[in-house]
Amino acid sequence: MRTEYFKEYSRYLDRPMEWKVYGHGGLPCFVFPCQGGRFYDWEDRGMCALAGRWIDSGRLTLICADSLDNESWSAEGDERRRIETQERWFNYICQELLPRALSLPGYSFAGKPLTAGASMGAGHGVNLWLRRPDLFGGAIGLSGVYEAGPFFGDYLDDLVWRNDPCRYMAALAPGDPRLPLYAGGRLILCAGQGPWEEVPLASTRRLSALLEKAGLPVFTDIWGADVSHDWPWWEKQWPYFLGMMLDNEPPFPQKRREAGSPAKK
Repeated sequence: MRTEYFKEYSRYLDRPMEWKVYGHGGLPCFVFPCQGGRFYDWEDRGMCALAGRWIDSGRLTLICADSLDNESWSAEGDERRRIETQERWFNYICQELLPRALSLPGYSFAGKPLTAGASMGAGHGVNLWLRRPDLFGGAIGLSGVYEAGPFFGDYLDDLVWRNDPCRYMAALAPGDPRLPLYAGGRLILCAGQGPWEEVPLASTRRLSALLEKAGLPVFTDIWGADVSHDWPWWEKQWPYFLGMMLDNEPPFPQKRREAGSPAKK
């Protein structure tokens, strides 16, 4: 598996940011770490290796990014400062990392990029697709929280709104210019019903209902009561849903499924 490591200055964040690429072509997928995690976490947990058959065959390339959760979502203190950090990070991904990664020499990329993540990484990835379907073609969100309340409480301003998918999708207008772009995308949401999944499960169901009501392409898979908020389950879910996205194994559905999938057995 071809890999490349980068550490490059970001003008939006005024600091060097680290990221790593796994693959040599095909569909690019931007991957985000769990809360407070780093760009190398997916490699360390074997998640890049689990995608190896698609990567090695030139059908998928993972771009694993760093986040600034410890200065935004997970931080304490001034809410405006925290959410401004999140918005600068969002702009870094869209305006710096994405065009830089897609222009790397020697790669044969094809298709509009996906996003993916587990836990807070899922929240980032899904937020990126829903806000910028002009840039991204879909997302895989595992055990994500798709609203700001658990992190910002009752505080609300323009930037919190922009980073709260449940809030802004509830206000989606019939003539919104993003609607035709959503129609060409794919979104997979998954959550378990076991330990530490209570908040992600409720948030996943809430966002799924909003998207279904708007007629948007989302498949929501709710796994069983034994499925906890932890890496061993994400390691099962990740290749299963990649197969659904890339191989149509099984065919990509457009509905919600409750109480588990064959992949967990």
